[in-house]
Amino acid sequence: MQTPVNVIPITRESRALTNEKMRIKNALWGLFISDALSMPAHWYYQLEYLKRDFGVISGYNDAPHPHPESFMVGNNYHPDVLKAQELGRPVDILHDHVRFYNTSYSDLSIQTAKRAGEHANAMPVLSERYHYHHGLKAGENTLGANLVRVLMRSVIAKGAYDPDAFLHEFVTYMSTPGENNDPYCEIYIRAWFENYSKGVAPELCAQKQRSVWSIGSHGGIIRPLVLSLLAKEPYQGLGLAVSHQQLTHRSENVTSALGVLIPLFHTLLKGEDAHKMICEYAKKVRLIKISGEELSKTYRAYNGPGNIPKEKMWKIHTEFSNQYLDVNGVLETYTDGEIIGKLFATACYPEHGVPLLLCLLQRNYADSRAVLLANANAGGDNVHRGMILGLLAGAAANTEMPYALKSGLLAYDEIKNEIKDFVNLLQ
Repeated sequence: MQTPVNVIPITRESRALTNEKMRIKNALWGLFISDALSMPAHWYYQLEYLKRDFGVISGYNDAPHPHPESFMVGNNYHPDVLKAQELGRPVDILHDHVRFYNTSYSDLSIQTAKRAGEHANAMPVLSERYHYHHGLKAGENTLGANLVRVLMRSVIAKGAYDPDAFLHEFVTYMSTPGENNDPYCEIYIRAWFENYSKGVAPELCAQKQRSVWSIGSHGGIIRPLVLSLLAKEPYQGLGLAVSHQQLTHRSENVTSALGVLIPLFHTLLKGEDAHKMICEYAKKVRLIKISGEELSKTYRAYNGPGNIPKEKMWKIHTEFSNQYLDVNGVLETYTDGEIIGKLFATACYPEHGVPLLLCLLQRNYADSRAVLLANANAGGDNVHRGMILGLLAGAAANTEMPYALKSGLLAYDEIKNEIKDFVNLLQ
């Protein structure tokens, strides 16, 4: 029987391509789903608080108020307003959320009254501990995920990646009132715009991890991982990713994480055995010397990480042991309760977060919904760690991401179209 002329036969090669494109879509959906699932419990370090406020997270929730451990109020943002006005550069990236921040152009009306929480940071009284994502509704994405969309839209508009186009869209998005509903503005963004306000060239505005330890954070991994999809293989993908990383995060720890995660990501997209590949690439991850439990004790001993001398802080976050991650060994030796927080910190640092997310992925790799919920219920920096995990879990999935999780996203229609247009550019 002849094949009709308007039907393209599915050869082994085209079937593999179709399957890979499904995995790429899954990965992108995984990023946005994981972000929204995790958002309400973002930076709940004490799991008893998380269980008290949510029970077990099994779907999308609003951001609650108050957040028992939030120290967003009083975070600093000090651009050079006069210099920026002289240069015609925008400085207001906080807009309606400026009331939560200590800035060079506004007064903070909410007072921080005590030091508390996992890191012993300054906090207001409980009734004024606003959630990092105060006001976001169930299924709504955070700023971190929406900046992935800014990147995707800039690629779609140009038909290719252009770092100058991304930076232009980044500045436009952050400086336009009403674009960003999320109050929480990561320190790398605030540091970037502080440099920008002083006349630094946009491509050089990224802050250094050696100066601000939190620049070495999960947030620097997410967009570079997505951008690596534009490359045909991980060798080129890593170069593309690191060049993009340097626009916002000058961090050795972020680059090290990308060196492992990008080859793993691309291997999973090819449909290789997930259990085997996670184990293999985990063995390339060197473990940090300080445990999660010890890190928390050190922060509290200094009455907050901001009081730790820079030399000591650098050592805490960059002194690695000679031990590599045996992910199966960890899962066999420790319970989830010991892995989460005690062995690996749930904070924003990839030297802890990458081993943790690989353990969560290996434990639940056959069920993408289970792994994303496990991450949400682990608390800490579950949002940014979760977006990385969502990319990997989606790439490992053999079936499409559940429709209920996709359609539950508040911006489902827009995200669906952006994913479709972005994936259509990939050859």
